[in-house]
Amino acid sequence: MRDNPIAASVRVGVYVDGFNLYYGLRFLGGRRYLWLDLHALADRLLKPAQALTVVRYFTAPVRGEPRALARQQTYQAALQSRGVDVVLGRFQEQWARCRRCGQSWRTYEEKQSDAALAASIVADVALGLVDVVLLVSADSDLCAAMEAVRMVDARTGVKTRLVTVFPPGRRSDGLRRASDAWFPLGEALIRQSQLPALVPGRDGAVYHRPAHWS
Repeated sequence: MRDNPIAASVRVGVYVDGFNLYYGLRFLGGRRYLWLDLHALADRLLKPAQALTVVRYFTAPVRGEPRALARQQTYQAALQSRGVDVVLGRFQEQWARCRRCGQSWRTYEEKQSDAALAASIVADVALGLVDVVLLVSADSDLCAAMEAVRMVDARTGVKTRLVTVFPPGRRSDGLRRASDAWFPLGEALIRQSQLPALVPGRDGAVYHRPAHWS
């Protein structure tokens, strides 16, 4: 009977803050890097003797922009065809007001994605599914998830390695302090990890890279 290669390796879970990564990619190259293969990127982030166990991508459906929503849904379907777990939060409508002129306008605030990301990390660690957490984000709100992992480790006596990967142009001193290691996501890795223009999906579906992202 063959040994399970994953069981014999250091198990890595990759957790992606979708909107934080999105703005980093826009900062780096406009729209040309948005068709990013997160599973391929996660594979390239691994070290020898590490095995990728899960890639989870946390985002929320775009509100008020039907074309942008269609592009987003195409991208999410392409990621799922690659084995990425897409977890959706939501945008909550709210109103902002100018203090000087009193004019109001409608805005949307992302809800639940950060909480879902944090809960997923802590749950996977508590269930013993991962040995290393790779967090792709620069959102300091996620420091609480890191602290919760340390509490789980203290109870179980198992040390989980926490590594933060900062999207281009983004940093968090809080996450740097909370992590065992951190590094910026470089353009070379992003460029090498793009999805093909046509991504075959399930049941004969084919997902096309949006022309708007060229």
